[in-house]
Amino acid sequence: GKPEELLGAVLWLSSDAASFVTGAEIAVDGGFSCMTI
Repeated sequence: GKPEELLGAVLWLSSDAASFVTGAEIAVDGGFSCMTI
């Protein structure tokens, strides 16, 4: 991926909307991890 593709996740995580998120691993992979083979 490209650094600019992380922008949405970074902005959300730095907002008040994500104030409850602590110690979480958040996959930013364009939905790849949701695909089933």
